[in-house]
Amino acid sequence: MYLMMKRVFEDLGYRRYEWKCDALNAASRSAAKRLGMTFEGVFRQATIYKNRNRDTAWFSLLDVEWPQMKKAFELWLHPNNFSDDGSQIHRLQDLKPNQCL
Repeated sequence: MYLMMKRVFEDLGYRRYEWKCDALNAASRSAAKRLGMTFEGVFRQATIYKNRNRDTAWFSLLDVEWPQMKKAFELWLHPNNFSDDGSQIHRLQDLKPNQCL
């Protein structure tokens, strides 16, 4: 995700990066938040999927939020943040700025 966000904001000049998922997918919603995205809302009955109405949760990261989130990603991904067995020492959510919660 870091590499895609970096490309979107720094190389392509986009103003927003979006994450859309099934509103019932708790793991995907949690991942979006963990990656610094802001919950924007739910599009109700966005589509029909497997014979049910699917609500779609929307998340975003904006270009103005990217510089601080980029710093958090780089601290998180730095080799010093990993133990000898490859386990992370600090979680991304502990390194990201408060406004990206």
